[in-house]
Amino acid sequence: MKGPFVTTVPMPLRTRAFGVLLKKIAKEPTTPDQMIALRIKREKLLSTGVGRFVCGADSPNVEVDEVIAEIEGRAVRLRIHRPIGAVGTPPIVVNYHGGGWCLGSPEQSRWMASRVAERAGAVVVSPVYRLAPEHPFPAAVDDACGALQWIGLHAADLGGDPGRIAVMGDSAGGNLATVAALAARDAGGPELRGQVLIYPAVEMYERWPSEDENADAPVLTSSGMHTFTEMYLAADHGTEDWRASPIRAASHEGLSPVLILTAGHDPLRDHGRHYREVLQAAGVRVELIDYPDTVHGFAALPGVAPTAHTALGDIVAFLKGVF
Repeated sequence: MKGPFVTTVPMPLRTRAFGVLLKKIAKEPTTPDQMIALRIKREKLLSTGVGRFVCGADSPNVEVDEVIAEIEGRAVRLRIHRPIGAVGTPPIVVNYHGGGWCLGSPEQSRWMASRVAERAGAVVVSPVYRLAPEHPFPAAVDDACGALQWIGLHAADLGGDPGRIAVMGDSAGGNLATVAALAARDAGGPELRGQVLIYPAVEMYERWPSEDENADAPVLTSSGMHTFTEMYLAADHGTEDWRASPIRAASHEGLSPVLILTAGHDPLRDHGRHYREVLQAAGVRVELIDYPDTVHGFAALPGVAPTAHTALGDIVAFLKGVF
């Protein structure tokens, strides 16, 4: 880890200013209609100058393409980032965006996804998955696992190496990457080389100290966490299904190496710590890096969270190592 795990340090000025502004202009949704309206507003914002400043844009050193895949009878959009001038057959990273299973799109994580493609020399494939409240659990899980299976079978068509695949995801996307990795192990493939879990949500109900310490943090609050959970699980709220809370899987043995990234000012911080302990107990190679000066969502906020740039380097180093 980089620095004591439970120690937070002050956020950079631009991150603090962003947090203050966000609380003033963005009201937390509490109803399904408000959640859907926020989703539409956020997607529009991504294409504006402000959105590009805060969330970043695609790297100019990658080619961005889209493929519509037929997965379990549904047309699924895959946003693909290919490094320009790649030599040989590059590995593949399947990247799941965050957003509490209710918000977001592959474009939301374009800054990180495209730069991982560029610097790790990988084809990064970001699938769309169905969102709550319209499509509650387990729709997102089915889509995430189905996309990984499809990509494994069609890796060569995508220009990648089917023998070198990793998963990556942030927040809810980290949850889905974790579940997809467990499901792939149980299904006998595709065999993964690694997992990058960025402030992942791995437990739906247990309340750990970081949630109380950061209950009113910028970007994600404790109340916001529970709103996302309730809308995502809907009729399944209260479930002990490991596909919702992957830390509850019967076994974590046999998983590929894992890199977990956490943020000091994040109610989800302890999720990463507890999942690391579970993985270590199962004999999985795992590294945890905590960034004590930043907030939840920082990997998708390079314009206001300088730590995103540091994390990018750590992710690329890990992926190069496992590939």
